[in-house]
Amino acid sequence: MPEIKNPNQGGGGNSSNTSFLIMMVVMLGVFAGLQYFRSKKTQPLQSPTAQTQTTPQLNNAAPQSGPTGSTAAFNANAVQQPAVSAAVTPTIAATAEQTTTVENDLYRITFSNRGAEVRSWVVKKFKDRYGAPLDLVNAAAAKQFGYPLSLYTYDKTMTDGLRTALYVPTDTTGHLTAPAELKFHLQQGGVEVSKTFRFDRTYVVRGETSVLRNGVPVRSLLSWPAGFGDQDQVLDYNGSRIETMRSGKAEHTEFKKVSGGSTLDGPLNYAGTSDGYFAAMFLPEDPASATAVTLHNTIDVQKLARAGSDKGKVTGKPIDVPVVGVALGDTGGTTQTRIYAGPKSVDVLKTIPLTGTNDTLEPVVDFGFWGPIAKFLFWLLNSIHDHIASNWGWAIVVLTVLLNVVMLPFRYQTMRSGLKMQRIQPQMDAIKARYAKYKVTDPKRADMNGEIMQLQKDNGVNMFGGCIPTLLTFPLLFAMLGMLPKVVELREAHWFWLHDLTAADPYHILPITMVLSQFLVQFYMPAPGVDPQQQKMMAFMMPVFSGYITWNYSSGLALYWCVGNLLMIAAQYGMNQTKEGREMREIAAKRARRKVGAPQAKTIQGKR
Repeated sequence: MPEIKNPNQGGGGNSSNTSFLIMMVVMLGVFAGLQYFRSKKTQPLQSPTAQTQTTPQLNNAAPQSGPTGSTAAFNANAVQQPAVSAAVTPTIAATAEQTTTVENDLYRITFSNRGAEVRSWVVKKFKDRYGAPLDLVNAAAAKQFGYPLSLYTYDKTMTDGLRTALYVPTDTTGHLTAPAELKFHLQQGGVEVSKTFRFDRTYVVRGETSVLRNGVPVRSLLSWPAGFGDQDQVLDYNGSRIETMRSGKAEHTEFKKVSGGSTLDGPLNYAGTSDGYFAAMFLPEDPASATAVTLHNTIDVQKLARAGSDKGKVTGKPIDVPVVGVALGDTGGTTQTRIYAGPKSVDVLKTIPLTGTNDTLEPVVDFGFWGPIAKFLFWLLNSIHDHIASNWGWAIVVLTVLLNVVMLPFRYQTMRSGLKMQRIQPQMDAIKARYAKYKVTDPKRADMNGEIMQLQKDNGVNMFGGCIPTLLTFPLLFAMLGMLPKVVELREAHWFWLHDLTAADPYHILPITMVLSQFLVQFYMPAPGVDPQQQKMMAFMMPVFSGYITWNYSSGLALYWCVGNLLMIAAQYGMNQTKEGREMREIAAKRARRKVGAPQAKTIQGKR
């Protein structure tokens, strides 16, 4: 919650105006950048029906027809081995495509034996924006760039062959309940492929893959190539990033800096891709020999919309958005890795250990520059939710009250510091008047500053006493700004008319309340004698500024800020009724009456 400067505090003047204006310009610049990207979210990518359409062959590599169901021949140049005729009858290959569904209490994964890939990965505890079960597979992007758990090699033709071949699965029932194991096997044209997946009751899947050509290992990698299924707006894609940890150091690479086809050599503790709320991470069993490839493609928003239910209604230039992914393998040829595909929940990620270290997957959740403060605030918010308020909206309200109670002594100390400053203000003005004839660059000015500082010291005035609440409040605000829109626990969390605390208030009730409360601050707080220019800035810029920030941002942040603002009004009104508060108003009124030689400035008078 931003600190609203007490208008009764003496001083004013050009220096305070300039400092306040600089602060406002810097903050406005930061939030203007955020709102610029937020404004793009009005562009939908596709209808929910487009996510469930049947997926054709990838990369135009159509399977060859024949009684054996064989597909396009593997590239003989994939490894340095003599060429093998594509006409060789496959030893092991399926004759028709079939699917196998594996599920537990957390997910329902549907595999196809074509490519031994995942066609659907539904997380049961989450819904998409349309209320349907959330599928982590981005169907539209996967059609173009590959499905999850497909194999990636450094030869496109061989990669296409591995993704279009019909593997033989061990399951014949079409449905498995975890704990379970699912194997796929293919032997065709001198190439032998084995893919094994083991499932338990958590979000983690264990995978083991190997590719041999004429008995020689081929460097193949298990991949998640094409984003997530909750990315159906431009803003969602722009939140994509690559997550890695090397030698215990976590790295977050934004989509703009991801280079497609780049190889990351080990040691790798984990590598994967994430968006705002979900992640697909590979955790290799042997970090030292692990290797990864970053994937970066683009997808046309307009083309997707035209292909969906909005066909004929979408016009305009192509809008390309980024689709990033990761493939991970082992330099030894056989890849053994755990795969986490699920929410970026701190409580879940910190239970998943990394091989060979004491670290967990928790660093995948990144709260930005103010991360340590944000983590503490989220821990506090989570504790309130678990033990006091079971509703996340009410948990935010309780957290706001708690923080304001903690801040109250500092605000009271600020008022006392301001009162001391006002008491010696006439003496300070007299000192400044004696040195007014000297230029700013004159050494005599140093003597003036020395006298003022000595005067303040003699009267117990701490010139930084009024800065403490601001120094504490702004880090809290920016930490909340980085935390509330990113925690998956608040996704789809309800509070009265708010159906998602990570999304903007659909009716803008909170932003409007914020603007009105800022005006109430100026109305109920007495302000005689305050510099008119500063008072005008406070009276109009702060309400507009706060309303602009919260208009299209997380409603959880708007709730925190708005409740905090109302609490601060009540606290300041109470402090104004104390002995110090009354004396402060009296001194300010006397200073205003002493002004001569200039018209009395109009000020906003507060209720007494």
